[in-house]
Amino acid sequence: MSYKSTSSGEVLAADDVDDAIPVPGISWGAVLAGGVVAAAIAASLNILGAGFGAMSVDAVARETPAASSLGISAAVWLVVANTLALAVGGYTAARLSGTTSDTDGVLHGLAVWAVAFLVSAVLLGNAVAGAASSAASGAAQALGGATSAVTGAVSRAAPEVSPNALVERAQQTLRGAGGPPQAMTTEQRSAEIATILGRRVSNGNFEGQDRARLNELVAAEAGIPPEEATRRVDAAEAEARRALAEAERVAREAANAAAKATTIGAFAAFGALLIGALAAILGARRGTRSRIYRRRVLATSGAL
Repeated sequence: MSYKSTSSGEVLAADDVDDAIPVPGISWGAVLAGGVVAAAIAASLNILGAGFGAMSVDAVARETPAASSLGISAAVWLVVANTLALAVGGYTAARLSGTTSDTDGVLHGLAVWAVAFLVSAVLLGNAVAGAASSAASGAAQALGGATSAVTGAVSRAAPEVSPNALVERAQQTLRGAGGPPQAMTTEQRSAEIATILGRRVSNGNFEGQDRARLNELVAAEAGIPPEEATRRVDAAEAEARRALAEAERVAREAANAAAKATTIGAFAAFGALLIGALAAILGARRGTRSRIYRRRVLATSGAL
């Protein structure tokens, strides 16, 4: 004789199944209860893992594990903790739902997994948003304080200097640009050299007579022959190109490493989600009432 169970836990014979109370397809109360249980267990285990991680740090004896080892250990602990939590949460949801259907039990487990994932995503998003907001607020306050400090310092240092006076002073400094370098002051030559170098950085190369003019300015400023000035300018440009190429190479390598890390992290997160879903399903199947009472009946029959 086969047996089936009702939502109240009563074992009925197959002939009495028609008189049993039908069980609803899904119980959201059971799903929410399973999700809460899973979240509580996951939080407890993760806190325990954080404690073990802190115990491994020994700054006095300088025996602290490497950051990579701590990161791998933390990731493994996180996956194990969440897997166990989802398994218990799936079991809880299926058991409280009162369903006797394996399919309904599995669906309750998947619902618990989905609820736990959504709650985790919302909490993580709020944490990231809060951190970003705090950082932005701190930066704004720091920038405002720095601006006020600079403004106050300028006011104290030059209380009677107006913007027009500053513009006039700059024009006086730049006056004479384009003339004979020997007749220019050091400030004028430096200002024109900075202007030419700025155009070189913006355009990627010297345009027109900029190189020749720069050679003349450097020769006059350093008091060296034009040939030596030309060699210095060429050496400086070669060094700038080498530094630019090196910076580009480092940037490309960093971007490539970031892309690989993102790929690995995405696949690892997807694998962790699949493991969690499987754990919730297995826990729900274990908590389905028909399986529980079938095991009880088989145990009782074996004992008899």
